Amino acid sequence: MTMIEASGLKKTYRSKSGPVHALAGMDLSVPPGTVKALLGPNGAGKTTVVKVLTTLIRPTEGTAFVDGIDVLANPKAARRIIGVSGQYAAVDENLTGFENLEMVGRLYHLSAREAKRRAQELIEQFELTEAGNRPVKGFSGGMRRRIDLAGALVINPKVLFLDEPTTGLDPRSRLSLWGIIKDLVSDGTTLLLTTQYLEEADQLSDDIAVIDGGRVIAEGTADELKAQIGGHRVVVTLVDPADAGAAREILGRHGDGEATVGTDGRTVEVGVINGPRALQYVLGDLGQAGVELHDAGMRRPSLDDVFLKLTGRHAENTDENVPAEKENAK
Repeated sequence: MTMIEASGLKKTYRSKSGPVHALAGMDLSVPPGTVKALLGPNGAGKTTVVKVLTTLIRPTEGTAFVDGIDVLANPKAARRIIGVSGQYAAVDENLTGFENLEMVGRLYHLSAREAKRRAQELIEQFELTEAGNRPVKGFSGGMRRRIDLAGALVINPKVLFLDEPTTGLDPRSRLSLWGIIKDLVSDGTTLLLTTQYLEEADQLSDDIAVIDGGRVIAEGTADELKAQIGGHRVVVTLVDPADAGAAREILGRHGDGEATVGTDGRTVEVGVINGPRALQYVLGDLGQAGVELHDAGMRRPSLDDVFLKLTGRHAENTDENVPAEKENAK
């Protein structure tokens, strides 16, 4: 049984330079009560697929179901069971936090009494009691995101879509929101989230889909994805960045793949099969070459390593900029 099911989703836009294939045959499956994270570089299709699944745009081809409801054939029914929080907090700055939530409730056709009750309940759940009666324009970024997320929960949705929910938040606000999201999932809510933070995907998701070019190119748990690149990473930090070229050649000689140099110009690393033995050989050869080290060691592969291997890019600034749906979209 699946709560979210998409098959063969395609979305093509027309542009002056030719067709833009935002989705190129994407398949997704999310079981009930689980969290699936979508990771992908800029323009990969993450936000586009969320817009399709939440009935905001129609695909060029393909099918999409939420809790068995065909979102293309019956979008109104789908909207009654989903909650959506986009990349930017969709709140009215001139209203208080409480009034924003009350308004959402009324838009969902709750009675005035029920809308007020639900708004108060969410204000307390999201720890906004002291700020709830103040205009949102005075809220911090973290408080705005909490109000926006609370708005997505007014109808107690079966399925929640979060599009980069913590982008732009400070670490403390991000951790606070993570706690709220974990509580939601523990209550049985099914969650599909996009994120540019690999740690966020690692912490929150049961399953991760890596997306590139409008397709899912890898899928699995964080541990399963990390296991794809195997072994350990040998990492050395150089005293002199001028030695980076020599260090890269030596690490590459003993590694399972090409060694890379970090943006600081001093950190060089490579994936290896036998970590301790490879580190021993690397240190010996670096010593013979006269390369001085500030530090050396091993680490387990990270999701960023997986991301880099699969897409050729580091997972930085992965928010996408896909054009809004137009009348001439195919």
